[in-house]
Amino acid sequence: MQNLISIRDLEKADIVHYLETATRIESGEIVPDMGDQLAALLFFEPSTRTRFSFETAMKRMGGRTLFMDGTTSTSAKKGESFADTLMTISMYSDIIVIRSAVEGSARYAAETVDIPVINAGDGANQHPTQALLDLYSVRKTQGGLENLTIGLIGDLKFGRTVHSLVQALASFSPRFYFVSPPHLRMPEDICTDLTAHGGQYTEVTDPESIIGELDLMYVTRIQRERFADPEDYERVKDSYVIDSSMLKGVKTNFKVFHPLPRVNEISTDVDGTEYAYYFQQAKNGVVMREAIISILLGDAS
Repeated sequence: MQNLISIRDLEKADIVHYLETATRIESGEIVPDMGDQLAALLFFEPSTRTRFSFETAMKRMGGRTLFMDGTTSTSAKKGESFADTLMTISMYSDIIVIRSAVEGSARYAAETVDIPVINAGDGANQHPTQALLDLYSVRKTQGGLENLTIGLIGDLKFGRTVHSLVQALASFSPRFYFVSPPHLRMPEDICTDLTAHGGQYTEVTDPESIIGELDLMYVTRIQRERFADPEDYERVKDSYVIDSSMLKGVKTNFKVFHPLPRVNEISTDVDGTEYAYYFQQAKNGVVMREAIISILLGDAS
């Protein structure tokens, strides 16, 4: 595992290895040492949790980071190619973490440089590190990953977090409910891939009709930045709002997940309930990203 570009690149055993490594790091069984390693964080899209959790993870392991926030203050403004920028940065660092609005950018980076590359989100395509921290969170709250019933709610067309999550869980015999506006449905290729791996899904429009069956609900925001026409966004932005009144009668193990940031799709009155897990989910990103970095740099034994 030289790079982490797409969940589709991982076998079930690889996923389990990432999760087990994170567990061992969190328990203190292993303590990765990145004292002589430097991570280049190349973020061409805004980020809070992904950026800071990678930076925190690297520094907790004794490593260092470089950060590029867009291209406005780099030689790209002088006409330097993306490939040359990547090659230059690879001369100064040991691993690259890249986020971009351009689908395929992380894979292009991995094919360009000779150091490990981690995809921190490429457009509406993939977000594999989020999927792994989500699986880690699922396992912590549910005691395992097999045979779970999960509701995915919101923007399923452009939501790279849910794309990666469905693919990551496909080998664990899940049952999904896909809840979205009609024109923000889960892409056909994701559904086909899920079915091919033995997973099941049902498309519905009303989350309240299925909430009592769920082990967890994964809510996503309607992403303003993915809409070419602002009026299209305005029409669907409030399609689903989860509040505490909807959580009556849910399973005792039920949890609400969200990759964050939220806008108004989860009411703040859910925050104080026993079912809210999204802030702990974000915290789990640090240990999972410690595991990812240490595995790719060969210090996870």
